[in-house]
Amino acid sequence: MDNHYVEWRRHQNIRPLKLKNKEKFYDDLINIEHSWSGRMDINVGNTFIMEAEQQLINAIELFEMGYFDCAYYSLRSAIDISTTMVFLSDLSDDEKEKYLNDWKQVKPFPLRNAMLKKLTKDGNIFVDMFDKMPIFFNRAKDLSEKLNKYVHKQGLRHFYVSRNHPIHSKTPQDTFINNFETHLKECIGVVAVMRLAIDPFPILLMDEDILYRCFDSMTEPYAEDFVNEYIGTEILEEYKRTDFYSSTRQLLEGEEKKNEAVFNLIKYQFINTESFDDIFKQFHLLSIYDAIATLIIYICPKATKIYTCDGLMMYFTDRKTNRSKTSWNSGDFLNFQNAQDKINQQYDEAFISVFKFKEEYYCVEHNEFLENEDIAKIVGFVAGALSKTEN
Repeated sequence: MDNHYVEWRRHQNIRPLKLKNKEKFYDDLINIEHSWSGRMDINVGNTFIMEAEQQLINAIELFEMGYFDCAYYSLRSAIDISTTMVFLSDLSDDEKEKYLNDWKQVKPFPLRNAMLKKLTKDGNIFVDMFDKMPIFFNRAKDLSEKLNKYVHKQGLRHFYVSRNHPIHSKTPQDTFINNFETHLKECIGVVAVMRLAIDPFPILLMDEDILYRCFDSMTEPYAEDFVNEYIGTEILEEYKRTDFYSSTRQLLEGEEKKNEAVFNLIKYQFINTESFDDIFKQFHLLSIYDAIATLIIYICPKATKIYTCDGLMMYFTDRKTNRSKTSWNSGDFLNFQNAQDKINQQYDEAFISVFKFKEEYYCVEHNEFLENEDIAKIVGFVAGALSKTEN
């Protein structure tokens, strides 16, 4: 077959379009991406969050390429995935395990409407949300029906051969583009709210008072502009009336509020050497890793950073480091840990010294050689401080 014909036929009824707010949508979707849950009983929940976001991104790209029905399918898929996420997290443990196994093994599995029906009857959290959030669920239902018109291609305007026929080549596409962006925004809102059926932290942590009382959550709060644009005041107020939200908030309000230095240490692993007084006032709130890193930085002015030797955690400070590189490799730290001479190992323009506390190894980055006096101070001070906290 003539390659020119194939190329012509491939593009004949495809009309690429340009979204006006593409970059903004990508920026806003970071709110979904960073809303990971720390719940340990939903081991695939965060994977679903990422996949729902990916489908929303696919929709953007497919629409611009001209495959508008595929774009709308991806929008509907994002909603379906977020529903499945809730379904696999909100049932009893036995049912959760059964349905999760069926889903993983690609066995017969309920479709979206069947999942919603069961969730409104047997869900732990969803029942209350469904009862107290009628505006949200009515809008979500209407949106689903609109998306299906494109996916099931009802009406000639949803046919490529009609919409993109040469006779319509000069027809403005502004309304078509605006409609897609409206539907995309509504789908982002549905995914964002369905995420809140797992836990309320993306909303709770927007309140700084709660943020500073919360444990070290991996969840980042939704941005206020994101909530205003994609969820809206009415739906947000509906959600805040749920028992799930109010009981979690009440629980956190009873926790001790961290000062700024301790919050930054726990949340971001940043040790401000000008705020040791504040850190030690709430030393009891620190994890063992936080505490040991703080003690080393406090007693050793030469230290600039602390790494756990598995390379998973790095504590940084306001002290300048001689090392020009900002990245690190976990393999390097295992080598430092296993070195015969663990003190003053070369690390680019700086040094690494390895210490062991509480059966864990810590790699201390420093700019100058550690003398015997420095080493004795670190070992003695940290061991003594940890002993006092245990008594």
